[in-house]
Amino acid sequence: MSESVKMLLGYEPPKEAVVVEGWLRTARAGKDVVFLEVNDGSCAASLQVVADPSLPNYAEIVRLGTGAAVRAEGTLVASPAKGQTVELKPHSVTVVGDVEQGYPLQKKRHSFEFLRTMAHLRPRARTFGSVFRVRHALQMAIHEFFDERGFIQVHTPIVTASDCEGAGQMFRVSAFDPAAPIPKKDGAVDFSQDFFAKETSLTVSGQLEAEVFALAFKNVYTFGPTFRAENSHTARHASEFWMIEPEMAFCDLRGDMALAEDFIKVIVAKVLARCPDDIDFFDQWIEKGLRARLEALVGSSFEAMTYTEAIDRLKTSKKKFEYPVDWGADLQSEHERYLTEELVGKPVFVVDYPREIKAFYMRVNDDEKTVAAMDLLVPHVGEIIGGSQREERLDVLEGQMERFGLEKEPYWWYLDLRRYGGTPHAGFGLGFERALMYVTGMKNIRDVIPFARTPGNCDF
Repeated sequence: MSESVKMLLGYEPPKEAVVVEGWLRTARAGKDVVFLEVNDGSCAASLQVVADPSLPNYAEIVRLGTGAAVRAEGTLVASPAKGQTVELKPHSVTVVGDVEQGYPLQKKRHSFEFLRTMAHLRPRARTFGSVFRVRHALQMAIHEFFDERGFIQVHTPIVTASDCEGAGQMFRVSAFDPAAPIPKKDGAVDFSQDFFAKETSLTVSGQLEAEVFALAFKNVYTFGPTFRAENSHTARHASEFWMIEPEMAFCDLRGDMALAEDFIKVIVAKVLARCPDDIDFFDQWIEKGLRARLEALVGSSFEAMTYTEAIDRLKTSKKKFEYPVDWGADLQSEHERYLTEELVGKPVFVVDYPREIKAFYMRVNDDEKTVAAMDLLVPHVGEIIGGSQREERLDVLEGQMERFGLEKEPYWWYLDLRRYGGTPHAGFGLGFERALMYVTGMKNIRDVIPFARTPGNCDF
């Protein structure tokens, strides 16, 4: 049975009866020898297989090129070459899958734009091997964090009749036949004739349903796909992405912030410990100083300031911003980065935002102008976590819904949570891909998702 390259590279030579299976990063022929660099995705490094003419299919092996799938059996021995401690001396090399001419991933640097056009092959590229190993490690760190603290994971629905954010930028789900006349009533589409007997969409957040379970299990979290029909073409936006959303009963905004700080520190520390070689690769080739930045985050104590204070500090900074700074306007990325990078010099929470620019479910503060919301800003990115204390007062929540122009009927069950044993509760959301961009230094969200879904793009 084969063992992973990662395991084999950790063995003390010699070791008999070793089997490795993988794909060739390179195949280099010398005089009476062929050096095969075999990688199986288990780690950044490859295992060198040194084949000689004693192999019965040596002529076939000499012709192998990058990308071929092979199985090699033999003895693991000490390597005289620099940069590796062991290599495999094979007694057999089987060509499992040859490669036709024109294989696009040759041993040279390819642009990320080029690699996006072949998402079915790019996981074999060096950078993307590291990206998706770190993606797995970050996912596991998140689950471990919540499991160790007694949180229950909730699988919230992907098809929903409620708009959590109240923004209306949702993908409609319908079983109507587009080639047939769409039933209408009073001039509008009659969704009562549709599959779910009402208008439905893909979810933008699992938060509202998570609140249901928080008010039964106290501490819960969701980790699932979410969808936004925003026609945005920036490097930070995708139409399909994954969200982590914890929700805690008997919790206020301060408790929410404390969990968010603990959360981001712990998951980054776990990735640093689990993927040191991949982080070093990103530090060398993607973002110089990445490791130091991540270690600084883990070791720092986060600060906090109100939105009002943040606006005042931005106005008195004498720094020229592209977007104007005014109380009541949302903070832009350039404002957030100034606050965390230049003003504070470390992560900072901005709290108590104007109620008009935040979602309807956020708890209204006593000044009736702001809500108990918080954003966590980190250097080099800006906002990475957004959350709030939820409005638990039924009358105030109903007033907020009227203020935002939301009909109460689709949210009847959400209002019931305030009628039957409601408690103060809070939660936050972390966009998984944006967190992955932060941890890896990758600059485009399309390069941290296996198969990106963006406006005009639904390939693969």
